[in-house]
Amino acid sequence: MVRPAETRTRTQDALHDIVEALEKYHLATTFGWQDVAQRYRRSRVGAFWLTINMGVLIGALGLIFGNLFRSPMQDYLPFICSGVIIWGFISSCLNEGCTSFISSEGIILQVRMPLFTHLLRTMWRNMIIFGHNVVIFPILILILGLGFPPYAMLSILGFLLVSLNLLWMMLVLGIICARYRDITQVLQNFLQVLFYITPIMWQIKTLPQGASRYLFDLNPFYHLVTIVREPLLGEAPAPLSWGVVVAMMAFGWVFAIWFFGRYRRRIAYWL
Repeated sequence: MVRPAETRTRTQDALHDIVEALEKYHLATTFGWQDVAQRYRRSRVGAFWLTINMGVLIGALGLIFGNLFRSPMQDYLPFICSGVIIWGFISSCLNEGCTSFISSEGIILQVRMPLFTHLLRTMWRNMIIFGHNVVIFPILILILGLGFPPYAMLSILGFLLVSLNLLWMMLVLGIICARYRDITQVLQNFLQVLFYITPIMWQIKTLPQGASRYLFDLNPFYHLVTIVREPLLGEAPAPLSWGVVVAMMAFGWVFAIWFFGRYRRRIAYWL
């Protein structure tokens, strides 16, 4: 039985690890840049292959599904462009978060470093990739002749809240997957299903009139996507979406810190 004093000590150790990792953020940013640079080393275009690949994917999906749903391209292309880019960031962070500790096994076992640094490294790497991909959206807006969205700056706040939510999810998943490696495959299948039930490629207005809003209101990932995508499309996200995301962040971090404190010392042994 774990005593309250021991629980407090473990929680304090977890907080100290997180704070130390934030103070030594240069470790995570350096490793993150090296990860991206190494992937595209000796390539003429470099990391902008990410932008090219994403642009081709968005163009193909937009033409195919835009015609299938009979949606005007000026409405549908910005919708699917923003949705696919944001979802790609979310899914990549969660998938790679599962293996953050596993892929850093050599460093964890040989170098004294805050464990949370490895999660920041993964997050920063995916932020770099997101930065390359998000360039597509303003280019698309210019090509379509659309004006600058009035609420676009709100997407920065939304992206910050999404990143904070993803960090605690990555922390919990990284610990679980260090112990149970099969969870990585389970999560990949779960995210694949979630992609189709979240309005990424289909718009809510295309649903039948009798469809219930509970299909997406109870989907937390819908709200994560919405607070970033809606401002880019010129609309203010609903207060419900802001509330859900903030509540997820608050309760999620409380749980993640407790969970990290409880199992932090075992991670090295599981690797």
